[in-house]
Amino acid sequence: MIKKPLTIGIVGLGYGRAHLIGFRAAGCEVAAICQRDSESARALAAKYDVPATYSGWAEMIESEKPDIVAIATPPVLHMPIFRAAMKAGAHVVCEKPLAMNREEALEMIDLARQSGRVGITAFNWRYPAAMQEFHKRITAGDIGRVFHVNARWLNGQWASESAAATWRMNREQAGHGAMGDQGVHLIDMIRWLFGEFARVTASAGIAYTSRKAPSGTDSDAEDHCSVLGELESGTQVALTVSRVAHGLNEHSIEAYGTDGALSLRVARSGKDWYVGNLRAAKPGALFEDVPLHVDIPGIEACHDLVETVGLATVAPMAREMLSAIDQGKAPSPSLEDGLRAQSVLDAVLESLRTGRWQMPKA
Repeated sequence: MIKKPLTIGIVGLGYGRAHLIGFRAAGCEVAAICQRDSESARALAAKYDVPATYSGWAEMIESEKPDIVAIATPPVLHMPIFRAAMKAGAHVVCEKPLAMNREEALEMIDLARQSGRVGITAFNWRYPAAMQEFHKRITAGDIGRVFHVNARWLNGQWASESAAATWRMNREQAGHGAMGDQGVHLIDMIRWLFGEFARVTASAGIAYTSRKAPSGTDSDAEDHCSVLGELESGTQVALTVSRVAHGLNEHSIEAYGTDGALSLRVARSGKDWYVGNLRAAKPGALFEDVPLHVDIPGIEACHDLVETVGLATVAPMAREMLSAIDQGKAPSPSLEDGLRAQSVLDAVLESLRTGRWQMPKA
């Protein structure tokens, strides 16, 4: 018997477009999209052949009753949408950071447990081919005991003072600034690759204090942040994030151990950028490129960065989620992964407040 495709309703159509492309490629039926700007939602529905649009997420969930709800809104809305979706019996994929703080993340996990539904945190940057191979080699112990890790996530989206502010500049909406928007992916990758954080210390800055958030309030969420960390294994971590870095739009991770080193870079330009670049070094030798082969049907037809990200990174994540739903197994990346990353984010925020080392709560 042929199974009917699961339906998905998507809330938030900025990065939500990546979910539309990715979950459709994974075999889901996109039943509805939701955005406060109704005209924009209708235009996107026409472009992507989506049958229904809504300006309110509660109405979409109640009317459409989708099997899956994708939450791609400002973090302040994650919890109420998540609660409504779980109450309606939907599975949920939630953008990062999972919540506004650790307490909300814990409640979300409890809601999923009570409902028996699958929930995942959208850590889609685990899925480029270079990162998959990086993880495979670390898991196999290729570079031995890891001494230290350097990680960066840099772009220049708000590097110019004239660049218009968004909700991302308002901590009441975003919870965190560049750390929650970009750095949380690095936190997840480091946890996934090397284990849990034991402690962190951080410093951060706001590039232009004159820039106002859309609410008219001063921008109060960090534009750039540097974090030093120590993992439970003893591995040292140096992490840098910035959304005010002219000239770059990329993330990278380098790991150095007893038996060699690995270096990953994913720049968002050039042919096949979504594959990523991986280099490896043996003891006493310099880095050499690691050949990577990937075939993503339809990728050439993607028209912009968001569509490409959707097909290259969200689609494999969606397939993982669908497999977890079908087989009744624990998903990966999980809500617990979102919680662990949230605990590190909260520790970074507390370090910024106190100027001291902080230990993420378990």
